[in-house]
Amino acid sequence: MKLHIAALVLALGSTAAFAGPSCNVPEEKWMKEADFKTGLEKQGYQIRTFKVSKGKCYEIYGLDKASKKVEIYFDPATGAEIERK
Repeated sequence: MKLHIAALVLALGSTAAFAGPSCNVPEEKWMKEADFKTGLEKQGYQIRTFKVSKGKCYEIYGLDKASKKVEIYFDPATGAEIERK
């Protein structure tokens, strides 16, 4: 029984460690995905993966202007960077 509880605590703790930010913006106020991606590419980003995160933020995986790997969360309404990993 103690082993099961310990496994549950570890599982829940590791899930929280990977959680990203939350964006509480109504979807009707979001920028169009294509326009958002085009804007980032004009800034020199190379987007490998684009998605809407569990927290309802725009999230990209790719390379920045210096060709450094990035994972970045953005506000879907303003395009402002919220968190970078």
